[in-house]
Amino acid sequence: MKLTSYGAAEEVTGSCHLLEVGDRKVLLDCGLIQGRRKDELRNHDGFPFDPSTLDAVVLSHAHIDHSGRLPMLVRLGFKGPIYTHEASADLCNVLLKDSASLNERDVQFRNKIRARKGKPPLEPLYSKQDVETTLQRFRTVRYEQDQLVTDGVSIKLYDAGHILGSAIVELTLSEGDETRTVVFSGDLGHRGAPILRDFTHLEHADLVLMESTYGNRLHRDWSETMEEVSEIAEAVKHSKGNILIPAFSVGRSQMILYMFARYFNEWGLDRWKIFLDSPMAIEASEIYLKHTSLYDETAAAYYEEHGPLLNMPNLSFSKSPQDSMAVNKIQSGAIVIAGSGMCTGGRIRHHLKHNVWKPECHVIIAGYQSPGSTGRKLVDGEPFIKLWGQRIKVAAKIHTVGGLSAHADQQGMMDWYASFKGKPPVLLVHGEKKAQKVLAKRLRKEHGARARPAKKGKTTDLLSLESF
Repeated sequence: MKLTSYGAAEEVTGSCHLLEVGDRKVLLDCGLIQGRRKDELRNHDGFPFDPSTLDAVVLSHAHIDHSGRLPMLVRLGFKGPIYTHEASADLCNVLLKDSASLNERDVQFRNKIRARKGKPPLEPLYSKQDVETTLQRFRTVRYEQDQLVTDGVSIKLYDAGHILGSAIVELTLSEGDETRTVVFSGDLGHRGAPILRDFTHLEHADLVLMESTYGNRLHRDWSETMEEVSEIAEAVKHSKGNILIPAFSVGRSQMILYMFARYFNEWGLDRWKIFLDSPMAIEASEIYLKHTSLYDETAAAYYEEHGPLLNMPNLSFSKSPQDSMAVNKIQSGAIVIAGSGMCTGGRIRHHLKHNVWKPECHVIIAGYQSPGSTGRKLVDGEPFIKLWGQRIKVAAKIHTVGGLSAHADQQGMMDWYASFKGKPPVLLVHGEKKAQKVLAKRLRKEHGARARPAKKGKTTDLLSLESF
């Protein structure tokens, strides 16, 4: 029995972990590498294993850094089933199709540059047809349902509370007389977040494969975050301009709309026209409205009393480019939620172009902004941003809300691990080196856990964990 991490090892994205049990091979996640250009080019590298030899894939959730290379895996020969939660399968139907379109456009752009340099063209990672073939391989599993995925490997999914359908994966591995339990955290959610239940606590594991994205950070309390948003709502109540909210299409956009619906009267939102200007966020919202059984107690009660979570009388969905362009013509009184969340692409950039130079405009930053992104420049107070080669003055008021993360913070991860009996060893994945170092140190100090970062390509023998 062996476990090898080929992605998200000492980095956040590109989740990809191979389990070998006898002659059986099961892959946990198959995600895109995201970030800098040179990092994203690594997606074009082949896999360090033969996809045709895999018996199955288990997908923790739909986010593209966990699912985004599945069509490439299929194109290169994988013919087995992909096991995941039903809501994750629904979201992948949206996210993977969008990824194929983005990838094809990106490769066309890059190939123009490569041609001028005399370099050979790149091929798209996969096509829309590859995505269709991949979606046919999905097999859905309910939370806490035992599922055999291949001889010697069975799984049980538990709610991870990160996005709709996100799962902690418990794997029971059998080889001869030996049995081992590996628990993969997937991405753990931020406890207390609107709409979804908190992550599930488990008690038994021989090895824990744990995310560490915020291994060195603590989030603000939700009550403080809601107070902060309330203060922003009061500050903009009598604004004469527009309000722009860059937001990720899956999870963040739905969270914001639900908060707006719940506090519609308190925050004086009736005087605004609210637009969700993102085709992918609109499709994802429809999926969130479908899976009502996954809501937490508060959201479920709201649904029983008020109906669909995101309903507001002044909410419009801007599906077409023409719809979006019409929003750009509104001079005042619009709240626009649009992707991308870091202002690196998507329709939000058009709205910034039309509004960010106006002193009466407000921009609410509701998530982490990576260094170098347009969103980060707004947060850092830079006086100008560049959009399509144009240098545009930033006169808008920038509000930053730091507590809306969909990821567990350091304390959340510590509390999740504390539920395991017997202090099982921990391999840290899905985090930068600095965050992993801090989290591993705290796990060792407070729980006596044998904790270390997973190294890319390094194999862990699951039959010899006493020497971990």
